[in-house]
Amino acid sequence: MKIVILGTAHPYRGGLAAMNERLARQLMEEGHEVVIYNFTLQYPGFLFPGKTQYTDEKAPEGIRIVRKINSVNPCNWWKVGRELKKLCPDLIIIKFWIPFMGPAFGTIARLARRNRHTRVVCIADNMIPHEKRIGDRMFTVWFTGGVDGYIAMSHEVYDDIGKLVRSPERRYTPHPVYDHYGEIISREQALRELKLDPDYRYLLFFGFIRDYKGLDLLLRALADSRLKDYPVRLIVAGEFYSDGEFYVDLIRQLKLEDRVILHTDYIPNDRINQYFCAADLVVQPYKTATQSGVTQIGYHFNKAMLVTKVGGLGEIIADGRSGYVVDPEPRAITAAILDFYEHRRQAAFEQETSLRKQEFSWSRMVEVLMELYRSLRL
Repeated sequence: MKIVILGTAHPYRGGLAAMNERLARQLMEEGHEVVIYNFTLQYPGFLFPGKTQYTDEKAPEGIRIVRKINSVNPCNWWKVGRELKKLCPDLIIIKFWIPFMGPAFGTIARLARRNRHTRVVCIADNMIPHEKRIGDRMFTVWFTGGVDGYIAMSHEVYDDIGKLVRSPERRYTPHPVYDHYGEIISREQALRELKLDPDYRYLLFFGFIRDYKGLDLLLRALADSRLKDYPVRLIVAGEFYSDGEFYVDLIRQLKLEDRVILHTDYIPNDRINQYFCAADLVVQPYKTATQSGVTQIGYHFNKAMLVTKVGGLGEIIADGRSGYVVDPEPRAITAAILDFYEHRRQAAFEQETSLRKQEFSWSRMVEVLMELYRSLRL
């Protein structure tokens, strides 16, 4: 098949690019011709919350990436849409994560489908955003008018699609494991490379720091008096996408300065394994969520994980076997951390994680994607 992936890729950084590039590689391994139509402009600078949208890492080898899309220029959308109509791919795949992209993606998809051959499939991160803004529903509804079918990676998103689209053609398959962030290394090597004291045990909060991800809940959990005598420290690894001063002040108020390690620059791909391999437990204390790529990185490194009962996070963690699924409040998070260390759960949880990750393969996602495509051709 001739396939176009519409969305983020190198030189943009982050999980969106990582997923599109990994999916492209899997599709090519299975014999398809793939090109990623990437952005020339993804976000205007004033809308981007981080330090930079770009990576200085090398482009992924063997993947064709062309920069075509300007997210805020309607003339560009018409140009790209007409180009794709003429190119006549069998399938266009769009990873949708934010309503802001709805006008661009929706217009391009509507124009491309006018050749009466191309089918458009959306892989939905979110259909209803975590952080709401004016125009969200209107932008998302416009986007859905250009889509033939949907892949949801959590049951919550699967249900949300049904709230926005009448009788949608949709399938569910969990987010695949991110298996391209380096090899598993020993705890000792990871701590040495991060210059961390091996006499302490480490929790990991990883990824862009946004308010809905609940870092404040984790900090309050760590400040619980029941944990004060444990040699446990928290590594916060990821760039602030919200007010960093709020979290720095909270750490100070809770007297956690010597128990929290802030690595709040962007973490390059070739250092991600150091953070995961240094940690005993990966903690995702989200207040709202659908699914998370962080969980799927944790699976790659066979990590025990603690997630909250929001969205689809609890769908892929076996509570009490590979990790914990708890209420999004500090005392519940503290209790799980205490149980983890008091009952020496790490080895058993990591063994279960290494077994369960076989369920989350890229080949399975492509299998579901192709089954959906075939149904759209009928």
